[in-house]
Formats: sequence, structure tokens, C-alpha cells
Amino acid sequence: MKRVHVFLLLPLVGLFTGCMDLSLQWSSHGGYNLAPTEDGDDTDFKVPGENDWVVTAEEPTSTFGADVDSGSYTLMRQAVNQGMLPGPQTVRIEEYVNYFRYSDPRPKGDEPFNVYLESAPSYFGHAEHVQLLRIGLQAKSIPIAERDPVNLVFLIDVSGSMGSPEKLSLVKFALNNLVDKLSPEDTLGIVVYAGADGVVLEPSPVSDKSRILDAINAMQAGGSTNGEAGIRAAYDLAESAFRTDGVNRVVLCTDGDFNVGMAGKKLIDLIEDFRDRNIFLTTLGFGQGNYDDVQMEQLADHGNGNYAYIDSQNEALRVLGENLVSTLQVVAKDVKFQVEFNAHNVERWRLVGYENRLLEEHQFNDDTVDSGDIGAGHSVTALYEIELTDDAEEPILRFNTNKRDQRVDELAQVRIRFKEPDSDISELRRWSMQRNHQKESFEAASRSLRFSAAVTEFAEILRESKHSEGERFEELWQIADQATQGETRTPMQSEFLKLVPKAQLLKGQ
Repeated sequence: MKRVHVFLLLPLVGLFTGCMDLSLQWSSHGGYNLAPTEDGDDTDFKVPGENDWVVTAEEPTSTFGADVDSGSYTLMRQAVNQGMLPGPQTVRIEEYVNYFRYSDPRPKGDEPFNVYLESAPSYFGHAEHVQLLRIGLQAKSIPIAERDPVNLVFLIDVSGSMGSPEKLSLVKFALNNLVDKLSPEDTLGIVVYAGADGVVLEPSPVSDKSRILDAINAMQAGGSTNGEAGIRAAYDLAESAFRTDGVNRVVLCTDGDFNVGMAGKKLIDLIEDFRDRNIFLTTLGFGQGNYDDVQMEQLADHGNGNYAYIDSQNEALRVLGENLVSTLQVVAKDVKFQVEFNAHNVERWRLVGYENRLLEEHQFNDDTVDSGDIGAGHSVTALYEIELTDDAEEPILRFNTNKRDQRVDELAQVRIRFKEPDSDISELRRWSMQRNHQKESFEAASRSLRFSAAVTEFAEILRESKHSEGERFEELWQIADQATQGETRTPMQSEFLKLVPKAQLLKGQ
């Protein structure tokens, strides 16, 4: 069965009133803080603590789900460019790292993705024997001409709060450009809500471009918000136009002034019910205000979707153009990572980020447990800090997964479970990181490892992590600069190099 995907594009102002016991507020020093609301309920929207070191002999296995969200990074960029720092609670390190693309080898043949493993001495490690292990997943690309047809339904908030230029105007800009990225046989529909919901465009073939653009450009902001009626109407419209031969998604665009008439567990139950019926939810944010970033990221997790925040026309083009078109074609669903460390060689380990995606070890083999999807062309990076044992150079025996205490030549074995897009049964792939494959120095590591290490340290400083070694902005900037020199440096990497000194100045204040 093909899946219906729901995208929530939320500028995050006062989102889902009373829906959670935490809300994001501007702090006096210009960042984001989490403050308890007066009438919070028993929702499970929580800010997780950061991952700590784990002793391998006590727990050799780490399990987590794939994540390709990017909203945390974009919120930071907007804050820093406006002379403010993001609140530590809004920094999700994996979203900083995965905002960027890496030059890992692409898969061969019919494989949906390839995995590249690399280990090198950690530049920022606290101990002498700390290594940085990078797991890089690169999904296969699918030409637009070969992807499945698409049925998109946009649910657009046109209430009065959407009237500012960075909201409805930016949504309309994004949609105008998206139409040019779609294929003629794709369909697009529009539902608006402000006090009452209404279908302003029945699902229409993109070949009828002028009709679609007229509907987009005719939208104006005004009125109050009735989110519950709108979201149900959009789901109904998407189901009525369901394409069994293609991809179906709903895209909700709002500034977050979106009271759905339900809170906490009821809202999660609704989202997961549609998810289980192959209707997905992804959240994207527009505009400024009291950003409910934590809730938006976790709602997307429950809806098996992605979360991003759109702060500019360039980001709109990236998210609703390049990225959305690629993710329309899922190449692997419910992707789970499991890393088993060898206690003979690894004293202890720490997963950097992914706190919201952690799974129990037994959930790795449980195909009923939901996880993140990987779209065509997506890249995913996960980083571990690992501290080697003193006797890691002693003679070794061959690896045996049934005897975890056996001395082996592996640092770790990486296992990934995933399902084909049209299957409910997972497949398993394995990779091994050998001791003798480690780089001799940090400088000898690939550009991808060095740049992702710099981004990670930047995020940990902003997060005020206990694992960061002070505010080493100059060093991480030099690492990022050296790792991206030459014609391969992307505009996003150049932008990062400009953000680092700005954040350093703000930290100094």
C-alpha cells in the first residue's frame, strides 16, 4: 500500500494552546528558554537530557532511529543572524549535522542506500584514547522522471496572524516554485482555514498550472483560526484523491496559531492513527514568536515525518523544492540503527545527539516499532565518541556475535534494519569497523568527518553540553574551513563559517 504523507508547515506562534507542559519563550539574553505553562497536561512532549558515556562491558549495544530533521539548525541561524543565541534546549545536535550533505559513496545496484564507516582520533575528546566514529548513510537518487506520481494537498492557514511577509507571502513563494518542480501528472489540492475551512482547489493535475497558481496567489490573510476542522478536511481530501500507484501527502502551512481542539495524548493518538493508516505528518515552521520548537519536532516524530523551519526564500527553495521533491520518493522506511561495540577494544562509548530517537535494544527487531524514513538522495550522519581500552593492540580472535566478551579485531559492528517502501517486513544489513581501518590522525580523516566534527562541537557549545571542552570557536572554525576548502565548498558550508564568529561574539556578551 502506498503512503499518505502529512506535512505541517508551522511558524510556531502559540501552537496548540494548552497542548503541552513546556513552551518556548524568548529569554532576557535573547535566546529560547523552556518555561512551564499554567495548565499543562500529561503529554509526553519532553526535552530529553543529553546522552552520556556508557561502559561497554555493561551495555555494548546502542539502538536509535534515523532522523533527517533540520529545524533546530535553521532556528539557530535565524537567531544568530538577529543578534541572539538559541536556547540550549532547542539545540538538537543531529539536526545540525544532518542539515548538511556529505560526499559518501552512493549505493550500487538495487541497494536503497550505502553505509560508510570511518574512525579517527577525536580532536575534541577529553581523554587520550578517544576516537570519533562516523556512520554515514547515503540513499540512492531517483530521477524525477522515474519517481512515482504524487498527490499533494496543502492545508494553508490564512488567519490574520499569517499576514506578515515572512509567513503567508513566504508560503506562496514556496508553492509557486514547488509547482515548477513537480511533474505534469502529479496532482495538487489546497484547503484553507481561518474560522472555517474550505477547499479552494480540488486535486488538480500540475499540467493545469495556471489554475493552480491562481488559487495560490489569490490567498489572503484574515480571520481567526479553526485548525481542527482544517486538518480533518485536508486528510479527507488527500484520501479522496488517493493514488495507489503513487505518493500522497498533506502539507499544512501555518504560523502556529493553530488550536486543533485537542491536547496532549488525544492529539498524539490522532496523529498516530493516521500514521498507522499510512497518512504521515511532517512539520515546517514559518514566522517569529513564541516558538514551540520542541513540540513541532516531536509531533513530526509521532507522525513519521520530518521537521524543518523556513526562515528565508533560500530555505523555502531548499525545503519545498530540492528536499521535498526528493523525499516524495521514499527508498527505505522505518530505518533503525544498531551499533554493537566490542568491549575488548572499546572501554566506553557515547552517541552524540539522537536523544529523541533512542530505542530499546529489543525494538530493533520489532517490525511493529515505527522509525524514520529515508528519501531518495538523503544523507544521514551519526557520530559516536569511543574511548579505546589500554590493551586494544593485543592479539585478537575472530568476531562472534553470540559471545560478546570474546576478544575481536572489530571496534564495532553496525546493523541497520529497514523496510522496502511497499513492505511491512524489515531487512537487515551489517557493516564492520575494524581496528586496523582507523585513521592515524584527525587530520588524515575525510572532509566529511572533520566538517561534521566541527559542526558537532559548535552545537555542543551552544547546547552548553558538559561534553564540550569550553568555547573553542576558533579551532572548530579552522577545522570547518580546512575541511571545505576548494571548489567543493557549498553555500551552506560558507554560511556556517559566517555563523560561527557571530555566535562567538554573542557568547562573549
